[in-house]
Amino acid sequence: MARRKRKKRVPQPRWASWPDQRLLAMPMRDLKLSLRGSWLNECLRELNAEMKERGLAVKPHAWISSEWFSPSDTPGIAFPFYLAHPRLMRLERKMIIDVEGGTRAECMRILRHEAGHVVQHAYALHKRRRWQDLFGRSSTRYPSSYRPNPASRNYVQHLRLWYAQSHPDEDFAETFAVWLTPRYNWRKRYEGWPALKKLQYVDELMAEIAGQKPLLRRRVEVDPLRKLRFTIGEHYKKKLEHYSMDAPRTYDRDLLRIFSNNPRHGRSPSAANFIRHHRASFRRLVAKWTGEHQLTLDTVLDEMIERCRELKLRAAGPERQLRQDFTVLLTAKTVHSLYSPQRRQWFAL
Repeated sequence: MARRKRKKRVPQPRWASWPDQRLLAMPMRDLKLSLRGSWLNECLRELNAEMKERGLAVKPHAWISSEWFSPSDTPGIAFPFYLAHPRLMRLERKMIIDVEGGTRAECMRILRHEAGHVVQHAYALHKRRRWQDLFGRSSTRYPSSYRPNPASRNYVQHLRLWYAQSHPDEDFAETFAVWLTPRYNWRKRYEGWPALKKLQYVDELMAEIAGQKPLLRRRVEVDPLRKLRFTIGEHYKKKLEHYSMDAPRTYDRDLLRIFSNNPRHGRSPSAANFIRHHRASFRRLVAKWTGEHQLTLDTVLDEMIERCRELKLRAAGPERQLRQDFTVLLTAKTVHSLYSPQRRQWFAL
């Protein structure tokens, strides 16, 4: 009988078994991560295959850094460090709740977007008059926040939070990503939308530059992980500040429509415990509907729980109805915050 070959155990880095606090105190550069042999490298190869199939001669290179981004001076894409190891993905989920790009499908969506930046800069497409007429001027200053119109049909919808509306460069990158996605019938999906003109232009433009050598060829790594001196904890402190939201905190009237402060409901479960018990499902569902980051929703839920406790509210009535009503409330508050001029947003550039 033939013996089965045992799979070789992949040696784990020393920090893989460390507790969170010790890991957070570690300088980023000491993680010593590599794309070689990882699932991220497979995603990069898939992206390059998609671009080659479309006739594009530019082939993005990649490295690991603190976040997703694509520089304007090299045809490359930076992967966030947490995607390079399961232990770091667990830490990201604990700190931020979301793991942006944590599945292969989501990773490919982001890569196609970043590839749009690569193509734009590799061929200086933003200097073309027609590009500027459709997308705007690339030189427009990047905002620290933006106020999207969820009902607008002037932009494609690819990444969450109507990201195409944040800047002309992001508008192009999102349009390119939709165009590049295999087996995606964008002509039918965007039929009747003004955004279709942008997709048609990208289709014509890519046919024009197909086979052409890119103008930008210098392959360098910008802010690679090995040069980042700040700690993982310092990274998350800064990231959490970006995710913070100055949401309206006048929840009393809305909460009193759902829950009760009547003494006769004193034996009903407390509203604070009710929300806490279902918070994960509330968070996931509203994030799915609105595109909002789960971490931001978690902050709002904390404030609502605290207010329910202070008002001594009770969850009186059928649980199914209470869950439905609270989900509607959280969704409404989230959409309101997306329109607020004070809305602060995290950009994965």
